[in-house]
Order: sequence, then structure tokens, then C-alpha cells
Amino acid sequence: MKKLHLFPAWAKAAIVLLIFGYLLLSLLRNQAAISARQTELADVQQQLESQQALNQELTRTLDDDEDAIIERIAREQGYARPNERVFIGY
Repeated sequence: MKKLHLFPAWAKAAIVLLIFGYLLLSLLRNQAAISARQTELADVQQQLESQQALNQELTRTLDDDEDAIIERIAREQGYARPNERVFIGY
């Protein structure tokens, strides 16, 4: 008895090639997306390092000059040291 073929051999090969092409295209697209995300991650990590360095510097400045900062804020609010004359220029 002769086998009944649902699809000819060339159609099967074409379907396999289409599936392979689709998978290859999906792989390339995903690789491009991963590369873009890695670049974005590197940029964000650089920003994070920069911000952490700035935060450390500001913390060090606050620790070192805390009295000077308090004095500046007090002067801006109109306070003065005892027996100190405050001149206001307009």
C-alpha cells in the first residue's frame, strides 16, 4: 500500500526554514534588546556612583561644618551673637 503524504517534501523543508528564520530573527532581536539594556544599566550604575560620591562629600561637609551651617541659617533668620552689631544694607 502506498503512503499518503500530507505535504510534499519541499513544503516540509519550507516550513522548517520559516520556523528556523523566525527563531533566528527572535534571537537577534532579543540580543539587541539585551545589549541596549546593558548599556542603560552601565549608565545608571555610573550615575549611582556619581551620586554616592556626591552624597559622601555632602555628608563629610555637614559633619565638618555643622556649626557653620547652623550659624548661617541663624543669621539668615535674623539672629546674632551676643554684643554683636548687625548692619543691614539696602
